[in-house]
Amino acid sequence: MNTQTPYPHLIAVDWGTSAFRAALMVQGVVVERRHNEQGILSIKPGGFATTLTECCGDWMQAPNALTLICGMAGSAQGWQLAPYLPCPCPLDQLAQHLVWLQPQQLALVPGVSCELAHAPDVMRGEETQVFGALQLMGQSSATVVLPGTHSKWVQVQDGKIERFATYMTGEWYSLLSKHSILSRTLPHAPHPSSDAESMNQAAFDQGVLLAQKGQSILHTIFSVRTRSLMDRQCPMQAQSYLSGLLIGEELRAQAADLGGTLVVIANTALQQRYQRALNLLGAKCHVMGDTVTWQGLHSLATNIWRKKTASMIP
Repeated sequence: MNTQTPYPHLIAVDWGTSAFRAALMVQGVVVERRHNEQGILSIKPGGFATTLTECCGDWMQAPNALTLICGMAGSAQGWQLAPYLPCPCPLDQLAQHLVWLQPQQLALVPGVSCELAHAPDVMRGEETQVFGALQLMGQSSATVVLPGTHSKWVQVQDGKIERFATYMTGEWYSLLSKHSILSRTLPHAPHPSSDAESMNQAAFDQGVLLAQKGQSILHTIFSVRTRSLMDRQCPMQAQSYLSGLLIGEELRAQAADLGGTLVVIANTALQQRYQRALNLLGAKCHVMGDTVTWQGLHSLATNIWRKKTASMIP
């Protein structure tokens, strides 16, 4: 066994609030993936070990197999709390503070926290994606954007997560489109993170550009309704316009970071939206998918192995 492929079998798990994703990596290469809807909120107390065995037990039987779990399984509502590590946080620090459920066989990855001027901010799972993206790109510094229910803007410098900020963009979209007066003018269609919903580019662009004018989002968001009332947009246009307003507001708040090339980590539909919005504002971005999670966990496994072998040298 060499230090480049530290474990012949790595079971890489991203266990979130509503979903379970896993990949079997053999000699550092993903050979199989599994996915289900058994997120942490669906697991009964004491049921995490059983669920993991049901999902990945055959993989875990391989000799010298290592299972690393990132995401909400390490939260207070999950399997066991893996406490947040403060910024600045390098990959090495994550590896040192893994919560081992089975020594050298099964561990939870900690989250990361940072202190902002008004309050602390936290993330759990995204830190693994960030380090995976940097590894794949061969970079040690970047601004990484992770769109989603709670979008993250992460500043990494010299291999350390220095700070980050969270925007509830996806959750605001869900709340407004399902539980506000705006829902009366929107179609019953999936969230824009779904590939099933086609974007009206012109309406989306209008929303993004309006957000840049700096008016209160509490005011401009009502235009989703009035444009429909006055027959100036159809329901599908309204949906894209709302998405553009919210993403545009997120980008307006992060305007200072739009000068360089951004790394965007998201599913295909959100990649397309953020890439379009960023290009519209003259920003450049490099988009990446979920492979960064597996690479991040593999990087952690490599770090563990190197520390282990170093301690064996007399």
